[in-house]
Amino acid sequence: MSKLLIRDARLVNEGQIIETDVLIEDGFIAQIKSGLSDAYVDQVIEANGQYLLPGVIDDQVHFREPGLTHKATIKSEARAAVAGGVTSFMEMPNTVPNALTQELLADKYAIAAQTSLANYSFFMGASNDNLNEVLRTDPKTVCGIKVFMGSSTGNMLVDNEQVLDSLFRKSPMLIATHCEDEATVRANTERYKAEYGDRATADLHPLIRNEEACLKSSSMAVELARKHNARLHILHISTADELALFDNKLPLTEKRITAEVCVHHLWFDSRDYATLGNLIKCNPAIKAPHHKEALLAALLDDRLDIIATDHAPHTWAEKQQPYWQAPSGLPLVQHPLLLMLDFVKQGKLPLETVVRKMSHAPADCFQIDRRGYVCEGYWADLVLVDMNQPSTVTKESIHYQCGWSPLEGHTFGSSVTHTIVSGKLVYQNGEFLTEQVGKRLLFTR
Repeated sequence: MSKLLIRDARLVNEGQIIETDVLIEDGFIAQIKSGLSDAYVDQVIEANGQYLLPGVIDDQVHFREPGLTHKATIKSEARAAVAGGVTSFMEMPNTVPNALTQELLADKYAIAAQTSLANYSFFMGASNDNLNEVLRTDPKTVCGIKVFMGSSTGNMLVDNEQVLDSLFRKSPMLIATHCEDEATVRANTERYKAEYGDRATADLHPLIRNEEACLKSSSMAVELARKHNARLHILHISTADELALFDNKLPLTEKRITAEVCVHHLWFDSRDYATLGNLIKCNPAIKAPHHKEALLAALLDDRLDIIATDHAPHTWAEKQQPYWQAPSGLPLVQHPLLLMLDFVKQGKLPLETVVRKMSHAPADCFQIDRRGYVCEGYWADLVLVDMNQPSTVTKESIHYQCGWSPLEGHTFGSSVTHTIVSGKLVYQNGEFLTEQVGKRLLFTR
């Protein structure tokens, strides 16, 4: 039995910050108390007062394998995740082929079991014609069903209203939705193509994929969920207009409708297209500054439940194409915690709230078995951060296979120094210590 002791840490967990030691035995947290002995311990990490957090659980990533491995692989992006303190991820089905059968879904789990440094789960994809296959999904071993109620990378649009109604009526598990109204987006696309033609640039993106498209689709999803009492989780909310759809009166564990906000919709706004252009082209679009402020307020008052990334890498060459051809999505999974720790330093978010929205809430929302908290008997998914050690995003420090980030040149006020996945120290001061230890996430449903 392996034993790892973290000594003299400032543990941030369940709304409290305490000075303590943490003993890990055979993958699990065995003891949390001060003054633990290092006798018979295989390894000691001297935290020296650094903050110890539960590992980040990112409930929305695109790791591109299988079929799009010129952009990324599960191995490469899981390494990047771990370097940023993300210890578990949930990956989307718009790979090639799309994960629309149980067999194709199983193929992705098999790849991760061989290559992933982080813990993993994969969404089952829904289409207009695979309802019976979707209903075969095991709620205890798969994070959820993904429905694209608006087209995005991968062409998995579900626009048959009868199929949507049946899915919300019959699904026994969480349904995660991408909400943008397809008719609105198509009409706007034709309008701006006619007006701008080849002169179109990325600053048109929030006008094409606008507030109306988001609100119309999100409203439809909420209406379906209420009609059938379905468990709905709306991904990447990007507008102030949608926030009235969500409740902040119930505790998260009692909500049937939950919502996520992504770090790029909190960090960037439409003014950034002038310098970053297609590098921040994503769906739903990054919009006007007032949306960013409204999203942060909704995060603080619990209308928005989870912070995630929607990590979606493309090659540099793909992003350098003209606006109409450049794909949507940006790589972010290495830096979400550092982004939010900058918000802590700016006084915009309490540190305890960052932990709640990035670790506790995903675990509660998806009913993940014994993860997301630092509790005795739970899996040891942990990250140590030095809040006083700045770190700069450079080409050399980026671990994404695509090799670029829209954050290049930015200096964060903090650093991730150690990451522990399922009880194993896998990352320390810029070095990876092993190749594969991630476990499949299980769910208590």
